[in-house]
Amino acid sequence: MTATDERAPHSARTTEPKGARVADWADSRLGIYNFRFLIRKVFPDHWSFMFGEIALYSFIVLLLTGVWLTMFFDPSMRETVYNGSHSELHGIPMSQAYASTLRISFDVRGGLLIRQLHHWSALVMIAALCVHTLRHFLTGSFRKPREVNWLIGFTLLVLVTLEGFVGYSLPDDLLSGTGLRIAEGVTLAIPLVGTYLTMFLFGGEYPGHDVIPRFYSFHILLMPGIILALVTVHLIYVFYHKHTQFRGPGRTENNVVGQPLMPVYTAKAGGFFFLVFGVLAMLAGIAQINPVWTYGPYRGDQISQGSQPDWYMGFLEGALRAMPSWEFVIPGGYTVNMGVLLPAVILPTVLMAVVALWPFLEAWATGDREEHHLLDRPREHPTRTAFVSSIVAFYLVLFFGGANDVIAERFHLSLNQITWAVRIGVFVVPALAYVVTRRICLGLQHRDIEKVLHGRETGRIRRLPHGEFIEVHAPLDQGTAYSILAREDRPIAPAPVAQADGVKNPHARKQMLRHRVSRWLYGNQVPKPTREELLRSLGHFDPASADGHGSSNGHAGSNGHGSSNGHSNGHGPSRGHVSSNGHAAALEQQEQQTH
Repeated sequence: MTATDERAPHSARTTEPKGARVADWADSRLGIYNFRFLIRKVFPDHWSFMFGEIALYSFIVLLLTGVWLTMFFDPSMRETVYNGSHSELHGIPMSQAYASTLRISFDVRGGLLIRQLHHWSALVMIAALCVHTLRHFLTGSFRKPREVNWLIGFTLLVLVTLEGFVGYSLPDDLLSGTGLRIAEGVTLAIPLVGTYLTMFLFGGEYPGHDVIPRFYSFHILLMPGIILALVTVHLIYVFYHKHTQFRGPGRTENNVVGQPLMPVYTAKAGGFFFLVFGVLAMLAGIAQINPVWTYGPYRGDQISQGSQPDWYMGFLEGALRAMPSWEFVIPGGYTVNMGVLLPAVILPTVLMAVVALWPFLEAWATGDREEHHLLDRPREHPTRTAFVSSIVAFYLVLFFGGANDVIAERFHLSLNQITWAVRIGVFVVPALAYVVTRRICLGLQHRDIEKVLHGRETGRIRRLPHGEFIEVHAPLDQGTAYSILAREDRPIAPAPVAQADGVKNPHARKQMLRHRVSRWLYGNQVPKPTREELLRSLGHFDPASADGHGSSNGHAGSNGHGSSNGHSNGHGPSRGHVSSNGHAAALEQQEQQTH
């Protein structure tokens, strides 16, 4: 090789693309190349995962529209006389907050559209968060190592609900003012600290002159900052723990099957964001919401018939309407108003505490300390699913109870009869929902096992050589059979021994409680079929295969030990005796659990 110090001409030199030069510049200052692993981060594909994305994208729309609204809204309770575009309210005294809301709606170009887009985004975000929480609850994704992230997500749901109520109260119209009056009564009903909290929130006797400015600070600064911080931590935990996924061939506790972040998921997520934005904009443009000009400004001596809060506060309204008037005086002359304290403070607090601490209850009852990255199907946990169903039923009863006056007027019914129906329904309907849901889950488990053993009905009738007519059953595919039989069977905690060698068991009560809770959670499950039952079921499809050595659908090898094409567990050939009708995956799953 001959050395030379000649330089190539400039025309022969190659230059880096502009994008590479920009990336190098950013890396030299921010170290972005260290985050290359994020580009190949895998996201599983399932429609239920989109509810969290809907909530996130609605939050982005809320931030954008909220920033725009702050430029025109005046959060002052100073009284003024309205002389704006809405002639029906000319000459009426009102607060600056209400007057500026009217100005945004009628005088600012595009103001009403942005107001409604902001309101619809809040409603959709809370709804998406509720469904997102239910999805996590039903599939058991809150188990180790995601307990902390479950608490963060549940805290986000509570904070976003409160944020929605605070923002709903800012226009100072008659409807939102009535809601604030109820909030003041609920705060006052809290023993010992109620009056202090009321002074902190309202600055004195209601309505005062400070509540709207204080709520405005909470709404645009304090609570959004906390929510944004919790969303960031929540997403960091999702990346750190990796995504959960439903069971299936090739999916294990140590991998994620899906699409990479770049470019597939980024393109899909970007497109979905604009779809959500478009739907929200369409709702804002064609569906009127919160027309404050029809309510008028708030006055303490007025209230509109048929006034209803936003849907996420409907259950609280129903609880207050259904609770009888009950109060008593404790020593010292303090009156405890249980008619407000029980439905509006104690009931929501207990309900939220049970839901938030459920992951720790399950872990304690089962003694499970393993990490879980595969999701459960709701039918595989009848008690958990039935419990969720009873909570939803309880919520819906109170939700419709909050509209008892509207229902009575529209359907010409007795208001008192509806109220008593709600009082009875809060005990009866959730219990019925629990029993029915649990039986449905057990029935679905039986049907799944039946399909594994006998296949699915095809509707085709075949005549056998001896004249008998039978319906042809088609075997399940491997992925479906594997998903059914790969469920975890959790053992029930053993009952405690009262004494051993004459020594009394000091932990007997605690162990008995754990035994009963675990039996309630996981007792009476439908057992999975044994290997012998799976082998015998082969004859249902082909009598020649009843001994477990023939082909059930003509696709096995000549020796009856055909491959399952690598889809039974994602790692290669099946070790079962049959091939592609789902029993290979089923038999392999049984062998894995045996060994």
